[in-house]
Amino acid sequence: MAQIGPDSHVTIHYRLAVADGDRWREVFSTFDARPATLQLGAGQLAAPLEQRLLGLDEGVEAQFEVPAGEAYGSRNPELVQRLSRTLFDANTETDADYAPGDVVRLVLADGVQMGGVLKEADDEHVVVDFNHPLAGLPVQFAVRVIGVL
Repeated sequence: MAQIGPDSHVTIHYRLAVADGDRWREVFSTFDARPATLQLGAGQLAAPLEQRLLGLDEGVEAQFEVPAGEAYGSRNPELVQRLSRTLFDANTETDADYAPGDVVRLVLADGVQMGGVLKEADDEHVVVDFNHPLAGLPVQFAVRVIGVL
């Protein structure tokens, strides 16, 4: 039976949940959809989650609780940016009507793309949180290993 190693190609079902009081709230799952196929080390899954896959055998189901800040890093207050509305509008989709809570993508002049969550907006400024949405949160990572190459 194949075992997951550092550069393995794997097909897995997985689920991510975050602590919500005394229970876990699902934020993403492939269990009711098509499984994910990825290569470890290619950045398709957060490195701390990949580490938990190492050594698992094909056919195994496992569940891990990842401490706050480990899976997606700690929240960085410097990544919450106040931008001029002019700069924001010039670097986002022109026809989009964004509201607080929306995920936005800014494309900078050099082609670099940045994603964040719009927190506040008025006619002159916007506040965008560029932290990963799961940064600073404890995460539950459940996985079923379907195949390993």
